[in-house]
Amino acid sequence: MEKNLPIFSSYTFDDKLLDEVFDKNKNVKEIYQTLFDIYNKHSISDFEALNEYAKTSFFNQGITFQVYGNNETKEKIFPFDLFPRIIDKKEWDHIESGVLQRSKALNLFLRDLYHDQNIIKDGIIPKELIESSENYLKQMKGFDPPGGVYNHISGTDLIKHSDGKYYVLEDNIRTPSGVSYVICNRTALKRALFGVFDKYKIHTVTDYSQNLLEIMETVKPNGVDKPTCVVLTPGIFNSAYYEHSYLAKGMGVELVEGRDLFVKNSFVYMKTINGPKKVDVIYKRIDDAFIDPETFNPESVLGVPGLFSAYKEGNVCLVNAPGTGVADDKAIYAYMPKIIKYYLDEKPILNNVHTYHCSIPEDLKYVLKNIPKLVVKPVDEAGGYGISIGSKLSKKEIEEVKETIRKSPRKYIAQPIMSLSVHSTYIEDKKSFEPRHVDLRTFTLLGKDKNYVLKSGLTRVALKKGNLIVNSSQGGGSKDTWVLKN
Repeated sequence: MEKNLPIFSSYTFDDKLLDEVFDKNKNVKEIYQTLFDIYNKHSISDFEALNEYAKTSFFNQGITFQVYGNNETKEKIFPFDLFPRIIDKKEWDHIESGVLQRSKALNLFLRDLYHDQNIIKDGIIPKELIESSENYLKQMKGFDPPGGVYNHISGTDLIKHSDGKYYVLEDNIRTPSGVSYVICNRTALKRALFGVFDKYKIHTVTDYSQNLLEIMETVKPNGVDKPTCVVLTPGIFNSAYYEHSYLAKGMGVELVEGRDLFVKNSFVYMKTINGPKKVDVIYKRIDDAFIDPETFNPESVLGVPGLFSAYKEGNVCLVNAPGTGVADDKAIYAYMPKIIKYYLDEKPILNNVHTYHCSIPEDLKYVLKNIPKLVVKPVDEAGGYGISIGSKLSKKEIEEVKETIRKSPRKYIAQPIMSLSVHSTYIEDKKSFEPRHVDLRTFTLLGKDKNYVLKSGLTRVALKKGNLIVNSSQGGGSKDTWVLKN
């Protein structure tokens, strides 16, 4: 390929897929025209240099993630594509209202589960589905978290289907990650191609950390005037450690490990060179099972002995609340339309993907007969691990998936294979732009009488051709996501 050719000169099209940049007639969509013209002025050689510059920027900032394999753990630079995704105001308003609706409904759902369980009594959700969830914490029953908020931070994963509509793939409310990459993608793009931002009016992403701090301060314990907030990390070997440190720095609060905190008289204190300092709100990036060895896993060295007791006394707030994981169990996802109707008396703004739960006999029967048409997912995994896309499996692999489901039907759901939209993406080894599947993770914050949705999101890209799994741990990358002001 000649290096002086325009960078889109060899772009290929697939008429079966929804291309977000080009229309059915292979013309650039109006919203992308200005951006396309700017980029297409660059030769392939120019773009190679810009791409290397962006990679160096990420490396120098330490923007990496861990990939866990069977035999080793690798630290990799987070792949970043320099061609941004654009979402217009009308489309974004629809997304924002939909993810906020889901977050509010999930918060009410969690409060009900740990109190009266009316949704179970009224026959909307089976009791055994809740009690069999590994993330349901009986220790939370009857407890009211400060401010009445459970899911302070929610990450909602969306795809744009071939019908042009957005569908929610899943709700992440244990410890949704990735927001630091949203902000760093914007910074990297500005450094590499600053001029493109003069042509569009785009919402900022740099206000996220400040809004997160304000949300945390709204859920301070009673009697506290100016709360001390911290970010609790498992440490430098965690896959999302960069994000932990980035958010702590952005909020201007301390990044601490379990060994930096201690509990005395049911209050939490931080060790400092000036002596102990009381801590009021903790943004925990540690799984529930490891936050307190006295209450949960006694072998945990990541948490703080007595932390959960201090929490139950109302002397510290934990963000997100322990036990929220029961609501982002993928089996619960199937009930989201009913959950929204039950608590808000509203129709879902965003579409759900039809979901079969293998613990239901008729669903199990359908799934076992139709594996080639379905995506099978474990209910409690993250990062794209454990997913089986039926159309990609051999006959032997299909039989293996069936056997796995039969052994533990509660642990698996299945969904139709959705046609994710594609977006123009620079492929390094081919030195050209090609269409690749994308999704979108949005970030919603709930506080006491304050809500916030980041007007952007993490657009994740499946860099391998035809791949539908976009997670970074599965070889995916990301793009800057522009939400237009008008």
